[in-house]
Order: sequence, then C-alpha cells, then structure tokens
Amino acid sequence: MSLTTLSPTRREHLGYDDLPYLMALQTGDEKHSYAATSTLDVLWVLYHRVLRVAPHLVNDPDRDRFLLSKGHGPQAYYAVLAAKGFIDVDLLPTLASWESPLGHHPDRVLVPGVEAGSGSLGHGLPIAVGMALALRQRPVDQSRRRPRVVCLVGDGELDEGSNHEAIAFAGRALLRELTVVVVDNRSSSHGWPGGIARRFAVEGWDTATVDGRDHDALHDALGPPNVVRPRAVVATVEREGSDQ
Repeated sequence: MSLTTLSPTRREHLGYDDLPYLMALQTGDEKHSYAATSTLDVLWVLYHRVLRVAPHLVNDPDRDRFLLSKGHGPQAYYAVLAAKGFIDVDLLPTLASWESPLGHHPDRVLVPGVEAGSGSLGHGLPIAVGMALALRQRPVDQSRRRPRVVCLVGDGELDEGSNHEAIAFAGRALLRELTVVVVDNRSSSHGWPGGIARRFAVEGWDTATVDGRDHDALHDALGPPNVVRPRAVVATVEREGSDQ
C-alpha cells in the first residue's frame, strides 16, 4: 500500500524504518541522492531524540533551532519532517513541481519547521552563529529553558571561507548554545591537517567524531550542550558514490 493512502492513525506513528519509503515518494529531477542519504541518520536522531522541536512549537521562542546548511538534496530532511508531522506525507511526491512548497532547497517561508532557507554552500553556519548570538541577548529568566542552535553542514562546504570565519568567531565567543554536525562523506576538495575535528578544536570547540549511522553514538555526542564552548560533532558516513 502506498504511504500516501495510509490511515491518519498510521501516519501518526511513522518511524525510522519508514524513512526510505518516504524518500522514495520524492520523484522527479536530480535530487542529489548521495547528499540526502548521508544525512538521514543524523536528522532522525536530532528530531527524534535530541531537539526540542515539534509542529506545535514552530513559533515557540524557547524551541531549539535546526539549520540544514547542506541543503542540496533535502529528501531525507523532508522525509523526517513528514514523519514528525511538520508537513503532510501527500506533499512528498510533489517535490520540485511548479506549485509545490518542497523545492530542491528547503524554504523557510514555505515549509513549516524550516528555520533558514539554504542555497549557496557555506552560509548556514554563519546564520547559526547569528542565531546563537541573538538568543544570548534575551533577558535572563531562570524559568525559561535555553534554546540550542544546531547546524548540519557537509565536509565539502567547510572549504568555504565564510565557515572559516564562523568557526573562529564562535570558538572565541564561547557560543555554548551552538552545535555543528559535520556529515563527513569525504567529499572535501582540500581537507584539514589532522582531520575535521582538529579544525574545530584549534579554535576552541568541544569536539567528537562518531559513526554517522550509529544512533546511540550520535545521541551521546549530541547530548546536552557544553557548559562553556560550542560543540562540533563529526559524523562519518560511507564515501560519496560508494555502494556501501
């Protein structure tokens, strides 16, 4: 049976095992499938076990913020948003059609739950830095939770100069509200001496490198924010274009 014909009760209980089917509903032009599948497990762990986000919280000032800087190939992101009730499953087959809100890059104005539209690689992390700074300016109120900002980037876009500046600033500003997840499928043109985690560590970040398909390892690494420093989690996955 097609997922688009499932009963409302069934749709309310979509889980991780349903994500490949939700992704398969998204047909059409080139979808950067490798980019999408590389992020699948990180996205699920974030939305299912880590972030304080939900359809009824999209305007809650105390919600967590998630930014998909690696926005090309958003199949997995849309699948997770559908599984969690942010968008209707029936929208998935409309991906990139003329009147669909689901474009080849997520649009903050059109898709509920999207905090920032994506486009040119390298601009997601600077926006996340700005969000973390803005949240820090809120009046201190011990009765309110401190939202966190999580940004997912690809290893390839770390070559962009805008990320060099964002990484350096966040470390020196001690933006403890900020977490960056780098999905590493070895697509970077330049790389970094000592590895990706080292790149963040030298700028004062708390770092961890984990298997990007291991949900428990991801959950542990993405746990409560560091009390002092921003955190970078490198999630290693199979190399782009591999059959693994």
